[in-house]
Formats: sequence, C-alpha cells, structure tokens
Amino acid sequence: MKKLLLLFLVLPLVSIAQSVKGTFSPAEDYTYAFLYKATPESANYINRGQLDSEGHFEIPLDSTMIPGIYKIVYAIPPEENNFDFIYDGKETVAFNFSQEKGVNFTESEENKLWESYLKSIDMVNQTISNYYSRANSDEKGFKAIFKTLKDTQEAYEELAEGKLVSKFIVSNRPYMPKNYEDISTYSNNLKQHYLSQVNFSDDLLQSSSYLTERVSAYVFNMVANPTDEIYKSHIDDVAAAIGSDDLKIKTSLLEMIWQRFVQLENNNVANYIADSYLLELAKSTNNKVLENVLMSYKNTSLGSKAPNFEITYNNQETSLHQLEGADYYLLIFWSSECGHCLNELPKVKRLVEGKSNLKVVAFGLENEKRNWEREIKNYPDFIHDIGLEKWDHPLVKTYGISATPMYFLLDASKIIIAKPYGYDDVKAALEDL
Repeated sequence: MKKLLLLFLVLPLVSIAQSVKGTFSPAEDYTYAFLYKATPESANYINRGQLDSEGHFEIPLDSTMIPGIYKIVYAIPPEENNFDFIYDGKETVAFNFSQEKGVNFTESEENKLWESYLKSIDMVNQTISNYYSRANSDEKGFKAIFKTLKDTQEAYEELAEGKLVSKFIVSNRPYMPKNYEDISTYSNNLKQHYLSQVNFSDDLLQSSSYLTERVSAYVFNMVANPTDEIYKSHIDDVAAAIGSDDLKIKTSLLEMIWQRFVQLENNNVANYIADSYLLELAKSTNNKVLENVLMSYKNTSLGSKAPNFEITYNNQETSLHQLEGADYYLLIFWSSECGHCLNELPKVKRLVEGKSNLKVVAFGLENEKRNWEREIKNYPDFIHDIGLEKWDHPLVKTYGISATPMYFLLDASKIIIAKPYGYDDVKAALEDL
C-alpha cells in the first residue's frame, strides 16, 4: 500500500517535470519569452516567462502539451524575432540565445540532434565548395568527399529514427552523385534535387519554418544575380514540387514568396505569381481576402493603368480616364475627418502651385458631406469628388486603400508612375516633373 501511495504521489510530479527554459544575453535587451504552439495555419499562445536579472526564464510544460513544433517569441515584431523548437512530450528543452549567435540548445536530444546535423552537413558542403573553387578534377578526392556526405546523412538518419526530428533530416537529404561531375553538372543536379525530398503535406514540417526557409532558399539563393525570368522559373519549380494535394500550404508558401517580391517592389514577378497561381488558389480555397489583396496590388502596380472611376467635375459627369489638359495627375484619397490629411493637403497645395503640367484629383472618403464641403473650399484648383460609404466604398478595395491620405502619381495616359507614401515622398516625386 505504501508503495502504491508513493507511486501516486510521484506520477503527478513526473507529468509536470518538463519545461522550456533558456538564457538570453545580454539580459538587459530582453524582458519576456513568449511560448506558442505552432500549427500549419497559425501559432497559438501558451504562456510566457519573465526573464530575471541574468536573462534566465523557465516555463513549465504539463501533460496537456502535445508533441510538435513550438515557438519562442522574444521581441517585436514577433514575425522577425522568434525561433522554432521541437517538443516530444518527454524532454525538457533548454537553450542559450544571443542576437549575434542565435539559439544553441543545451538540453533536448531532438533539438540538439537537428542542430548538430545542420553543422555537420554545413561542414561537408563547405568542403564541396572548396573542392570546386580550386577547379579540382581529382575523381578520387571527389568520391571521398561525397562518401563523407553519404555517411554523415545516413548516420544522422539512423540516430533520428523514431524521433520527430527524423522528418526534418530526411527532408533535408542532400544530392549525392555516384560518379564525378563537373561544377556545371553538379549545380544543375543539385538544383533539380533540392525540393524532391521535401514532403510538403507533412503537418510537422508545415508547422515549422522549415518549408518557408527551404522554398525561399530555392527561389532567391539558388542562382547568383537572377533575372525575372529565372525567378519565374524557380517559382514554377516550387509550385510543381508542392503539387496539388494540399492547396492551403501551396497558397501559404506562394503567398509568402509573393510578399517578398512586393517588398522588393518587383511588380513583374509579384503579378506573375498572382496570375499564374495565387488568384486561382484564392478562388479554389474561397480566400476572398487574399483575392482582393492580389487584385488591389495588381490594379495599382507601377506601370498599370489606374482603375477608372466616375467624377463629377464642373457640374459635368466625366471619369478619371477622360480627364485631359495635364501631363501628370496626382490622385489623392483622403478624408476631411483624417488628421494626417488635414495636415498634409495644405502642404501639397503649396507644393503644386505653379505646376501647370499637373492636376490634383482629390477623392474624399467620407461618412457625410458637411465637413468635406467646407474643407474643399480651401483647394479650389483641385478636382474633387466624394465617396460617402467611406471604408465601404468600392474604390477602397479596388485601390487597396488601408489608410489616408494615399497618393498615386499618374502620367497623361493615367499610367501609375509613382506611389508616394507620404508628403515627403510626394515632394520627391514631383521635383523632377
């Protein structure tokens, strides 16, 4: 009876014995570590740990914590300041972290094994790089290097058997030629192999950053100085590798690449991704938000003709595309209820005075007319119109308006030639006109 009682007392302690703990340095740069459970769709908040004066924290992990991928967020913005780790439901996870060196796991066989594997593979890859950089054609040396690569991969796959990390190590299996290949042949075969081992439908991989990093590396780092056509070819390869079994992950990964090209202001490739894949995927998955974002971006990309809309000007019905008499048009979406607008529009008025080759089209997004009618009297030389539905007005979606004021600089044919972010950008854009 005493033994049974002791067993019952011990079991609850065992069930909550695991934790995630770490030390951040320098300690004064960090305050909290936030723990999230990652899923293929999102990351769900679990708990947080406050760092002590030495940068240490610890969060207990009870029996409700299921095995999988977890994230530690340590600063804002969270999407840029986080890292994944594997939790198998049995091990405590411990690490040291610094901004310079990143994360180093000190407890947890799963994570230490993955960390060790990446370092080992990187060392062999460096040896391969050194071999080719010397224009070496020593077949014996070539075979020895790739035997080391093969032995290393197989050893880690064996060590990982039965562990969650096995899926990552197998997906990361490198290209290993059986016979000598020159640098050109090897590079081509390496590229063809790069995504072939990846199981894009695996929930564990989808929950981690692995797929994002793998796909990004293929699109952006596989070739030095890539052209738009090379980018497009890489994107086609990614789409083919993912396949059509899981449209959600395909949408997610291609949207991530699309966002990167938007940030790079590469309208050509961004719109290629939308036209070739994402718009159809958005419709197939009934993702109206994504569909609207893609169309708004496409409608307002540099080089696109600004979407047309009706304008009442000088008591006559006309449209943006029918406006004549200027070489350039500054289209402003604003509101008389917007403090930033009321601050910037007077500056814009002074800026455009004397520019006979430019006309300003100011479209007010309003809840009611009274303030707008009073305010537009200050800008008699602007072409004014109003949308009383404010944020529900169709042009908000068409032009992708998320804040006011929003500016578009058009040429005489109403082609978008600049998208100034604020007054300073407007000033810079108009200086050369």
